[in-house]
Amino acid sequence: MNLKECLMDFLHPLKSLQSLDMFSDFPAKYQDWAATDPADLFQAPIRKTEANPKAHICRHLSQEARGCSHLVLWLDCDREGENICFEVIQCTGFQANDDRRKVYRARFSSVTEKDILKAMNCLVEPNEYEALAVDARQEIDLKVGVAFTRFQTSYFQGKYGNLDSRVISYGPCQTPTLGFCVQRYLQITTFKPEKFWALHPHVMVDGYELQLEWERHKLFDLDVTLMFQKLVLQDRILEVTDMSEKQESKGRPPGLNTVNLLKIASSALGFGPQVTMQLAERLYTQGFISYPRTESTAYPSSFDFKGTLSALANNPMWGDYVQGLLSGGYHKPQSGKDAGDHPPITPMRSANEDMLERDAWRLYQYVCQHFLGTVSPDCKYTRTKVEFSIGGEFFHCIGLHVIVKGFTSIMPWLAVSEKNLPQFAKGDKIEVSKVELFEGQTVPPDYLSESELISLMEKNGIGTDASISVHINNICERNYVQVQAGRKLVPTALGITLIRGYQCIDPDLCLPDIRGFIEQQITLVAKGEADHSCVVQHVLEQFRRKYSYFVKQIDNMDALFEAQFSPLADSGRAFSKCGKCLRYMKYISSQPSRLYCGTCEEVYYLPQKGTIKLYKELTCPLDNFELLIFAMAGPEGKSFPLCPLCYNNPPFEGIDALFGASKTGSSGMLGKGAGMPCFLCPHPTCRHSLIAQGVCACPECNGTLVLDPTSAPKWRLYCNMCNCLVLLPHGAHRISTTRERCPECDSTIIEVDFNRNTTPLEDGATLHVGCILCDDLLHSLVEVKHGKSFFKRAGKWARARGRGAYRGRGRGFGKMDPKMSFRDF
Repeated sequence: MNLKECLMDFLHPLKSLQSLDMFSDFPAKYQDWAATDPADLFQAPIRKTEANPKAHICRHLSQEARGCSHLVLWLDCDREGENICFEVIQCTGFQANDDRRKVYRARFSSVTEKDILKAMNCLVEPNEYEALAVDARQEIDLKVGVAFTRFQTSYFQGKYGNLDSRVISYGPCQTPTLGFCVQRYLQITTFKPEKFWALHPHVMVDGYELQLEWERHKLFDLDVTLMFQKLVLQDRILEVTDMSEKQESKGRPPGLNTVNLLKIASSALGFGPQVTMQLAERLYTQGFISYPRTESTAYPSSFDFKGTLSALANNPMWGDYVQGLLSGGYHKPQSGKDAGDHPPITPMRSANEDMLERDAWRLYQYVCQHFLGTVSPDCKYTRTKVEFSIGGEFFHCIGLHVIVKGFTSIMPWLAVSEKNLPQFAKGDKIEVSKVELFEGQTVPPDYLSESELISLMEKNGIGTDASISVHINNICERNYVQVQAGRKLVPTALGITLIRGYQCIDPDLCLPDIRGFIEQQITLVAKGEADHSCVVQHVLEQFRRKYSYFVKQIDNMDALFEAQFSPLADSGRAFSKCGKCLRYMKYISSQPSRLYCGTCEEVYYLPQKGTIKLYKELTCPLDNFELLIFAMAGPEGKSFPLCPLCYNNPPFEGIDALFGASKTGSSGMLGKGAGMPCFLCPHPTCRHSLIAQGVCACPECNGTLVLDPTSAPKWRLYCNMCNCLVLLPHGAHRISTTRERCPECDSTIIEVDFNRNTTPLEDGATLHVGCILCDDLLHSLVEVKHGKSFFKRAGKWARARGRGAYRGRGRGFGKMDPKMSFRDF
């Protein structure tokens, strides 16, 4: 293994430090929407936590740093990379100004042997100013975005029933991005077409019919156009007045950066930005392409073009073309932009179609073709223009002839379309065969494509190469725009109404200038010309004032919403009874799905991404609300009962803290307003509660496996905190919990009534009572679908002892929290 390979093996795992990426968030006391005034968030403290805590990267770095005296940071050479440098310093316990433990920063633009050695010999100190600039952006975006989002969502979702969006979000990048889409929509809807006319004489030369183009191009007055047509028809003879021929070239492309990759993937391959980045990152981690997040289009002077080409020389698709470049001499790419972060996206090793999935192959194929195009000759062609006159009017035709295909041989979609012309000589006179009067009308611009939107975002400084795809994905997921044929972005009624509302109250909120202002201030921090804290406080104060004015003027936006959307009272269908007034509440299925009681004027949010129905007209013993059954989407989705009031307002203090993990542990199955479904309820006598339906501890987490009472005949247990799923004997007539406990493991004893035709019991018996962990028969019939298996070791259960958290005597149980009390009723 040579030095370069050793260095590559050393650096490649360090790329995983990008997953360290800490994210900013508010402390727990500010997480409750109902208890926190959004205006208070502008002054609230923030904290940084790991984006992927299960990876334990901070702990790993801390362990690796023990006993080390030097820390060399090889992270992306951009602001975000600099910010991660200081996160690594914090995780490892190093301090930049500690004389005993030295911290160094490696500056490199590529991972070639030459650049790595140069960086190692020229180590510098990490740039704290650039790291602080990223901190400033994160804090501003978090506080501004969350404050506006919470206010908008709370205000509008409680008033209108057909708002098809779970969160009505605002973001300093996201909203101007939506603004571009709505601006184009308004240009289309306000466009007034105009008729125009043009003259197209036709001539026959050497058996070819040729259409000539008018120098005036088109006119918007029919009478004037008819006059010119009459003059041409009267003359009938065209004269060649001039001929010109010149050689032109079409330049090969510069290196491929992230933004251009996103644009071409959307326009040519049909991939959305989010999908493109996922594919590119997968290709990178598999070693097929270089790091896909880069702003640079210029290759460093030390880049090994010959080595990269040699790696592709045996590829079955373009190997012959590569060998031609190696033998005939390749060209250095055009000069581009060097952002100082990473080289342009480049193929690193050869692959064929069988080695990659279809979409990944298509993206890899383009990366290879683009790279080969950058080191290929320019496309050269001759452009011939023949000019004619007749009746005082001038016309022309243009021919194109390719001399050298150059890079278009490997990138054929950029090829010059040849157009051959007959032989002409100056002074030739040719009779006109006909003069076509063409009538057309101006057309509005089309909806913005993803590619055009990315260009606008780049031009106006909205987002970075790493975040552009996220902002576009956000406005799609929020139902502000819809992606239609050709990757066109068509704004929805909600997106249009939001932007029009901002324009009515404070246009700055949706214009790209607002992001430009933020980036200008952040750049000053990055250069060390402004204090981080002062800039953050200044920007937040400006937005706090805008927020205050926005709240006071919200009626202006509300008037637009009222004209577009239906009030809650007019939405939905009668569904279940309210426990307070005993009147029927309406079920509103549009996101976020919820119940609305018109009598009490109360909204009760429901779990998302599933189906909801009444549960046998049963009622909650706490509040008399009719119980509902929610079934998650998918063949193996959980189903569980819930009370609308308990779900939104947990009747026991501390439930949110005790079971907070369950709100997100199942891919957000509980959704907005998540509180307490029945599988979390510690009610001692209700037959739907955790106390009654909990069976045993989950083998995967600290949760409890709960019997799904509606899963017959495919009976199952599911965890109330994670995705663990346990299948019970299928085909049984009935499976239920009892009040008995297993003396060995403290799990709940269950009662199984087997089908008479398939019973595993002797003498045709059907009824069996036992513990699913300790009873050999029941345990042999249990199948763990998701999660770790149950198994017995040395006569004792190695996993899943007890009945889970807050369940009594088993593992994790104890007495009920004395602070927990039943709701008064």
